[in-house]
Amino acid sequence: MSAGTILLIEDEMEIADLLRMYFENEGFTLSHASSGEEGLKRLEGRNPRAVLLDIGLPGIDGIEVCRRIRGASEVPIIMLTARDAEVDKVVGLELGADDYVTKPFSPRELVARVKAVLRRSEERPISPDTVEAGGFTIDNGRREVSTPSGDTIRPTAREFDLLWYMASNRGLVLSRAQLLEAVWGYDYFGETRTVDVHVRQLRKKLEGLPLETVWGVGYRFDA
Repeated sequence: MSAGTILLIEDEMEIADLLRMYFENEGFTLSHASSGEEGLKRLEGRNPRAVLLDIGLPGIDGIEVCRRIRGASEVPIIMLTARDAEVDKVVGLELGADDYVTKPFSPRELVARVKAVLRRSEERPISPDTVEAGGFTIDNGRREVSTPSGDTIRPTAREFDLLWYMASNRGLVLSRAQLLEAVWGYDYFGETRTVDVHVRQLRKKLEGLPLETVWGVGYRFDA
């Protein structure tokens, strides 16, 4: 039985052929697109379990492809980049990517990271509970936030998970390491910088959110 389809958007055929072998050995089907345009077309009417997205694509680059995918879907996205620049990682995370891998990478490690992302996203608990704080209503069933002005905001999947966890533990100072383990999972390979990026995005989308920075430690949701 197939473990599902992984969509790889990558212009280097050698990488695509290598990853196809590793993913198929784990029971996945790998669908390959060699450009951003082709990748977006392959997404139409399909439901892959995850997207592996190279940043340095010809034509529409990976950053723009990520933006377009996130505008229409919450499918897990793992960015692939040959550049180790901080800006690439930050921009990808701000757009809603779930993880990133810098080339050259181990195919086995990439498969493990895809499995970890799938496990975290598909085991996410859904409940009808709500939390009200500072005029905001955070609805875990609808996965949306009502602002004091009456607007409804739908953060990305990871942003909402982070917000819900902090709001559910209001008043407690939560370290970046605690937040990484609770929201991204103990097997997450990324850096604590990831938490800061998502907090910044939440503050930008939800102005006035009662989320305090506790310098040198982490964050506290208080109201």
